[in-house]
Amino acid sequence: MHIGVPKEIKNHEYRVGLTPESVAELVAHGHKVTVETGAGSGIDAEDDAYLAAGADIVPEARSVFDAAEMIVKVKEPQASERAMLRGDQILFTYLHLAPDVPQTNDLIASGATCIAYETVTDAAGGLPLLKPMSQVAGRMSIQAGATALEKAHNGRGVLLGGVPGVEPAKVLILGGGVVGFNAAQMAVGMQSAVTILDKNPMVLEHLDHYFGAGAHAIYSNIASLAENVAQADLIIGAVLIPGAAAPKLVSREMLSTMKKGAVLVDVAIDQGGCFETSHATTHADPTYVVDDIVHYCVANMPGAVARTSTYALNNATLPHVVNLANKGWKQALNDDIHLRAGLNVSAGKITCAPVAAAQGLKSISPEEAMGL
Repeated sequence: MHIGVPKEIKNHEYRVGLTPESVAELVAHGHKVTVETGAGSGIDAEDDAYLAAGADIVPEARSVFDAAEMIVKVKEPQASERAMLRGDQILFTYLHLAPDVPQTNDLIASGATCIAYETVTDAAGGLPLLKPMSQVAGRMSIQAGATALEKAHNGRGVLLGGVPGVEPAKVLILGGGVVGFNAAQMAVGMQSAVTILDKNPMVLEHLDHYFGAGAHAIYSNIASLAENVAQADLIIGAVLIPGAAAPKLVSREMLSTMKKGAVLVDVAIDQGGCFETSHATTHADPTYVVDDIVHYCVANMPGAVARTSTYALNNATLPHVVNLANKGWKQALNDDIHLRAGLNVSAGKITCAPVAAAQGLKSISPEEAMGL
């Protein structure tokens, strides 16, 4: 199979779909790889490294899209990229379609087979291709929140860990999954006063066992949410419903109960955000203020630590890329029910029920798309 790797063009996105090491693996399996020049520069993988791995280098994205049977990316295709997709192509990348109607419409119109990293599952019920970036984003959320709390960035002027004689910041984490757990690790390590809200008793038990007195794991309901939001200096939005739009947990009205200069970091922004007042921002302009509350809603947080993120992502995605290339998409999805869960759009039809529900559209099952 001919695999194409374009340079990412989203604002301050430095990751790349395949590392030179991943390219070498695919070439060893007999596949051809074409990489856009400079695609790996953000992870210090220059064109020479890709050439040494067996890839061809082309000067522009159009040449990649024209040649490739499968496009491997990191972030969702931007409008100019979607216009280059064809009905006989596979697109394998993060999509986050539920809140993104224009992208959904363009992918339907393209006729391409679109497989989303974020809805691929595993035998344990996890999301293995989302997990590495959730780990990165969870850890980064505390760094971002700490910076946004500084007075120069419109924050309260609070140090997360405090100092002897001065209370630490109160950090509230909404959701105890991969993002929330990693955020809690960082916040506890910085000696903040940490509270984690979640609805799953097993998750709460795990958090309590792991953190002990270092963090309070509390069942999430309307009362506990309202109480802790009002007390927090920093809130991390870490909720996820696979494939679906994120629930709006913190309303505009609740902002009025918060401390002036408190910070919201919405890690769920790729799925529409879990704060009513959230809208996506960029690394170039990451924050805005609503009712004296600082909002950090960067939609590609892990892109800022591109090398760590790219290698972590490739560790998870490469086996699936190899299988798709070796077998073709229908056989690969037929053999792996978990990869099949990643199919979001195929031949002009939505094949992910939560995406369709979020946009009020009809869907077909992946099995129907595969002709089973």
